[in-house]
Amino acid sequence: MDSELEAKVLPPPPISPWELLPGGPRSQSGIAVRSYCLGIVLGVTLLITSQNLTAYVTPFLLSRPRLWRLSAFLCSLALFHFLEFWTHARYNLPQATIETFLLFDNGIEYEIAHGTAMIETVITSLFFPEWQSWSSGSKIQLIGVGMMVVGQIIRTTAMMHAGPNFHHKVQIRKRKGHNLVQHGIYSKFRHPSYFGFFWWALGTQVMLGNKFCLGAYFLVLHVFFSTRIAKEEEFLVDFFGDEYVQYKKKTWVGIPFYKTRLFAVGGRKLQHQLDPQGR
Repeated sequence: MDSELEAKVLPPPPISPWELLPGGPRSQSGIAVRSYCLGIVLGVTLLITSQNLTAYVTPFLLSRPRLWRLSAFLCSLALFHFLEFWTHARYNLPQATIETFLLFDNGIEYEIAHGTAMIETVITSLFFPEWQSWSSGSKIQLIGVGMMVVGQIIRTTAMMHAGPNFHHKVQIRKRKGHNLVQHGIYSKFRHPSYFGFFWWALGTQVMLGNKFCLGAYFLVLHVFFSTRIAKEEEFLVDFFGDEYVQYKKKTWVGIPFYKTRLFAVGGRKLQHQLDPQGR
């Protein structure tokens, strides 16, 4: 990145009235339809999950594989995507576009991952219940749900604390008003939204009892976030200099085995010295 690009500070883009019209990036009708559909999915799947659990309440309730896991997974997905937009609309309005729902903007890999998880849990629940035996105990399933709850809370809190400094896409140019957030949850984690999503996603697979997808999610998310963080931190050092270098020394990433890696970013090699605990 050349010095001219590094020094250039861009103002936040203005919001044009046409953006609010149907087909625009902030289409009010588009936002309403997506919010309504997510609300329907959330309500229906929450009802199905609660009814299934109530119908099968026995001393051995969670020791048997049940399809309540699928409805619980869909419920968590609906809540996740709604909160992605709501948090932007409440704390980061300039970035609150239809894309911030993240429904169809994460790439085909995202859709395949969740689709595969649902297929695995349906097939194993109906035809190969022994495949789920490792997670049939209530303690394991509660751990999975706990990971989901904690991960979601941390990710949402991160977006709240970052406010207008939060972006779904890695920023390669520093915009006017872009500050290094070091308060709140950012005083402990320097990438809390990544931390939250990583553990939320793994928690869904523990809750579902998916052996294959749990391993696949871990590998794919580890590679994705390790690469993304390395790229993002190069730009952050360019933006904030020694302030960010010092900030890195006192904060945590929290993704397991996030250690020394060599990445090519912007035509240059960037080496990050990180300990196995994710610092």
